[in-house]
Amino acid sequence: MLLIYNNPATLDAMSDEERDGVFGQVDTVIKQLTESGEWVGGAALAGPGGARTVRVRGGVPATTDGPFAEAKEQLAGYLVVDCDSVERATEIALSWPDARFGAMEVRQVVEAVDTEV
Repeated sequence: MLLIYNNPATLDAMSDEERDGVFGQVDTVIKQLTESGEWVGGAALAGPGGARTVRVRGGVPATTDGPFAEAKEQLAGYLVVDCDSVERATEIALSWPDARFGAMEVRQVVEAVDTEV
């Protein structure tokens, strides 16, 4: 799984042309991954304004508004790829536009959860 982190202020500061260029690059990478059979899926996430963080400590639930940490960069989305190695996943992360102005985190999915009951 490739986690996409970016700073919304960076995107907001871009011109419409620059932002369209970034999203065009995203489309190009997705097309390449689809053609290679490595694309599994992904999604953009809504901003942290509507997020909630849920914790249970000592049996007591606590829910707070917003993300778990104050930071300029936020988790903006994710993609799931099926590739042969962490090196290949890293190559894909490097090709994602957000790697140039945010960060990409590469993590192995350990176990998928079966949602059919």
